[in-house]
Amino acid sequence: MDSLSPRPRLRDQFRAVIRVNHYSIRTEKSYWYWIRYFIRFNKLRHPLELGPAEVNTFLSWLATDRQVAAATQNLALNAIVFLYSRVLEQPLGDIGDTIRVNAGIAYAHRSHEHY
Repeated sequence: MDSLSPRPRLRDQFRAVIRVNHYSIRTEKSYWYWIRYFIRFNKLRHPLELGPAEVNTFLSWLATDRQVAAATQNLALNAIVFLYSRVLEQPLGDIGDTIRVNAGIAYAHRSHEHY
């Protein structure tokens, strides 16, 4: 490829990599949703400009401000890790101490509901 040629858009790069690896269409859609959310959370900065600190801040924000379920926070993390390791080919490394959702609290809360 000519060095003057523009790089493909991130969406196109992501789509090509996830399909070559035979991920399901539902996983593709879920991952892209969380990748877009991460980028928007960081004021539309390209992920190459971001690093572990921004990932940590985003995941902690999901847990504290958005109060997402543990599985949702894990899905967001998996999508971002996929983006960096497979699409951008720049693994994140250690993202530090992220505030994690405690699944036990969510289940204990649900146990009081009447079905």
